[in-house]
Amino acid sequence: MASDVTIAMEESARGTILPVRAQAGARRNGVLGARDGMLRVAVTTAPEKGKANQAIAELLGKSLGVPKSAIQLVAGDTSPRKRFLILGRTIGELRGIVEQLANDG
Repeated sequence: MASDVTIAMEESARGTILPVRAQAGARRNGVLGARDGMLRVAVTTAPEKGKANQAIAELLGKSLGVPKSAIQLVAGDTSPRKRFLILGRTIGELRGIVEQLANDG
């Protein structure tokens, strides 16, 4: 059970860095839980020309209640281990939401 898993978010001058373990080309879009301090996210979009990264940003925005424009990929462009910047949000503002997503996944 993921209830004791903490997502290793980091404070940034511009917001919060959220580590994500991405799965592109999945059967459905959704948050799958947490593993190794990262939020696990799956999207149906194939990993080509950044389309899956865009789909992940959209899913994160919807799940976190922030506009897609407030989510930027800062590391892991072609890797399943990614880091997204959530602009203008502190760890304190996101912690409860992210941990709920991880536990529900």
